[in-house]
Amino acid sequence: MRPLNYAMLKYFTTVDEASVDDVMDALKGDYSDFTAFKRDKMQEALMTAEKNGLIGESRVDLDKNGDLRVFYSATPEQRDTINSYIK
Repeated sequence: MRPLNYAMLKYFTTVDEASVDDVMDALKGDYSDFTAFKRDKMQEALMTAEKNGLIGESRVDLDKNGDLRVFYSATPEQRDTINSYIK
């Protein structure tokens, strides 16, 4: 099994965009027992990936509770980069 951060990045090569909640929902079957499988830690990992140019912020909105929700996406070039490092 891939490390959680790798699985998170790889997920962005399969979707148009996703929020941390989308990523958690997609990965919970394999990774929910991981220590880092917590919303705040995964959001931090996504922000780090964005700062490193591996994904980009695509939009923001408010969820049903009025909390800010950030969506990320990967361009074709970013997908190529992710796929070249993570097979």
